[in-house]
Amino acid sequence: MIGIAVLGAGRIGKIHAANVAANPRARLIAVADPFAEACEPLAAKHGAEAMTDPMAAIARDDVDAVVIGTPTDTHIGLLTRAVELGKAVLCEKPIDLDLGKSTEAAAQIEKLGAKVMLAFNRRFDPTFAEVRRAIDAGKIGAVRQVVISSRDPGMPPEGYVKSSGGLFRDMTIHDLDMARWLLGEEPVTVTAMASRIVDAEMVGKYDDYDSAMVILQTASGRQAHINNCREAVYGYDQRIEVLGETGMLSHDNLRPSTMRLATAEMTEAQPPLLNFFLERYTAAYRAEMEAFVSALADGTPLPTTAQDGVQALRLAEAALQSVRTGKTVSL
Repeated sequence: MIGIAVLGAGRIGKIHAANVAANPRARLIAVADPFAEACEPLAAKHGAEAMTDPMAAIARDDVDAVVIGTPTDTHIGLLTRAVELGKAVLCEKPIDLDLGKSTEAAAQIEKLGAKVMLAFNRRFDPTFAEVRRAIDAGKIGAVRQVVISSRDPGMPPEGYVKSSGGLFRDMTIHDLDMARWLLGEEPVTVTAMASRIVDAEMVGKYDDYDSAMVILQTASGRQAHINNCREAVYGYDQRIEVLGETGMLSHDNLRPSTMRLATAEMTEAQPPLLNFFLERYTAAYRAEMEAFVSALADGTPLPTTAQDGVQALRLAEAALQSVRTGKTVSL
């Protein structure tokens, strides 16, 4: 049994705590959050100990690994302490909003030989993973183009926008990681455009954007196109398409039901899209935790690393630079 402490009792901490508690090879030892009113009910729900000091939770002898779901500006401090004590870590992205600090942290992790996994949960979505397996099996030959549509159902609260690090570091970063993963090669050029068309006043206050398009290209010429928007009135829009030399793979949105309605007034009517990431990626979060626990229990390599986090953040920074200069950025 792998003893795990979950750090952070917010919405992502709740997901991780439930998935640790449900995993047959893991035991949820503690839930740590500075706010007792947040961690106490969550810990009690899953039979764990509530702690208001995350550092103390990391240092426990019965904790083999920690899951970091705290605010981004706390990640490096908690991560560093955990790896110094020889604990394995599953850390939410990004390591830090600053690329330099993230790069230094990743270098320290490698130097110590620490077991650190970055939580890019979309790689573990059952259908996205099936697409990757089909690529690996040669179902469409060599990849040529990847198209990713990722749109939120509505603008986040202003407080979230203020502290998120901006559209590219917060939202697009998931899609940049997916693009790297599906292309199978590292992009060498980034071209991006961004707009303030959903809530120009609010996002402009924080020098941020609410809509963006990004084009990536690898050294061999493979391309990826990412489009993001903070508001899609029809729901949480998550689609991908991969074009290869002998075919195409695609993944459409998920819905609560596959039922379609046809009447005298309409045809092909379907239930709404799943509401947001908590519902859409429920299975992905569960599979992500299973991959983390299994790698630790079986002694196999972790499926994602701190370097994946650094690379995705580097692409996000390049996209932002391209928007502000109006030029393609070479990496």
